[in-house]
Amino acid sequence: MQMLIGERWVDASDGKTRNVINPATGEVVDTVPEATVEDVTRAIDVAVQGQREWAERTTRERAQLVRKAAEMIRARRLELGRLLSLEAGKPYMAEAVWEFDSVAFVLEAGCEVALHHYGATMPFATEPGYDQDLQFTIHAPRGIIACIVPYNFPPAIWAFKVGAALAAGNAVIVKAPSYDPLAVIKCHEILLEAGIPANVIQVLTGGGGRVGDALVSDPRIDAINFTGSTATGISIARRAAEHLTPYYFELGGNDGLIICDDADMDLAVSEAADKSRNSGQACSAAKRFIVHNSIRKRFVERLIDERLSKLVLGDPLDPDTTMGPMIGKPAADTIERQVDLTVKQGGKIRFGGKRRNSYAFFEPTVIEDVTPGMDIARDMEVFGPVWPVIGFDTLDEAVRIHNNSSYGLGGGIITPDMRTALQVSRKLRTGHVAINASGGFRAAELPFGGGQKASGNSRESMSAVMDEVTQTKSIILRYVFSEDRLPSGDGPLVA
Repeated sequence: MQMLIGERWVDASDGKTRNVINPATGEVVDTVPEATVEDVTRAIDVAVQGQREWAERTTRERAQLVRKAAEMIRARRLELGRLLSLEAGKPYMAEAVWEFDSVAFVLEAGCEVALHHYGATMPFATEPGYDQDLQFTIHAPRGIIACIVPYNFPPAIWAFKVGAALAAGNAVIVKAPSYDPLAVIKCHEILLEAGIPANVIQVLTGGGGRVGDALVSDPRIDAINFTGSTATGISIARRAAEHLTPYYFELGGNDGLIICDDADMDLAVSEAADKSRNSGQACSAAKRFIVHNSIRKRFVERLIDERLSKLVLGDPLDPDTTMGPMIGKPAADTIERQVDLTVKQGGKIRFGGKRRNSYAFFEPTVIEDVTPGMDIARDMEVFGPVWPVIGFDTLDEAVRIHNNSSYGLGGGIITPDMRTALQVSRKLRTGHVAINASGGFRAAELPFGGGQKASGNSRESMSAVMDEVTQTKSIILRYVFSEDRLPSGDGPLVA
């Protein structure tokens, strides 16, 4: 596949490419260009004029085109899902196809919020000297938004970044994920087919070190929307600071799931097992299982016997497969090192703990005897199918364990006692808390993101997205309600 720069699908200016590898087999699925700094500059050159022309269209017209693209994506969900399954290792129907249902919904919802993003009128006569003035606000597009998409849910997160942004009148330049860019490129093909001008929906491929750095360092970029690691977010923030470019980040997490002694065990096991989705490669998936000591052994036994032992690892296109591979061999290597470190620090593997082959499969792994001082219990984000179990005796202890992390993305608590649940929710230093669910819960409307600590500053959602893709502009009509001439004697404002 090629990149979209300007009006054409193109190769890199120096002709270099990179392979897209099927993580289940190690085979090459396709190749994509390895964009150069010159390619990035050219894309921004084109977007400057494209955004001006796009912003001149009505919100209604822009939304109509984005909605058309959403309908086309929904109609092609099976084809798109197969491509995503091949490049990302997601089970075909249960995860890959489902993701495109989410894409269509989020694009349509982005149009709705853009169409109904209202300004405000300021009250009269609150400050002496302004009694005859009308003051109000409108919302203007930010301009060119650099959208950097991660590998774990590429189309879904892409939709959050581009849907409302386009409907609001921005141009987007998307940096597709390095591991699995193909489905995102296909989504841009569909935007183009729907009638959206190419110069406002460009997509680049290649390594983040070169493409991403060049993109976020250009002073003509008006905002940066990035999902990825905290370390990369810090690097981008430093570059953005040189031009005071606003940035919105959704970064790492080490979410805890607190399971109380009165928890519905069926529910607790089900919510914990949800971590197997996308092989545990989810920012807000529960990564620490903080379980009351009186039920800890029973919880572990049921989690293994009823859910994890029944997972089927294999070809993501096989309908019997329920868990696919990691995104690639380096990701599986990282999980292996993290599990080994936890064992060296005193954790005991109760289930799994091994690679299934030499490439990217890793067994679902339960580690017991994890203590609050271990790396995995604090700041080591394990982005894979690992269930570290930490015991507690009191709720205050559970809250301390949960908050003892540099991350603050989300969390969850399972208990039928709503008073307890709400009290704990107030104490957890996270952007969101799910009651009787894991923190992996995400609804499109709900503000999502760290909000605190090293998990970022974005609140990516339909209820907050317009604050990130538009800027408030104040307009003042001086003396509009005055029947007298202007103080300067220049004549009346109205007849």
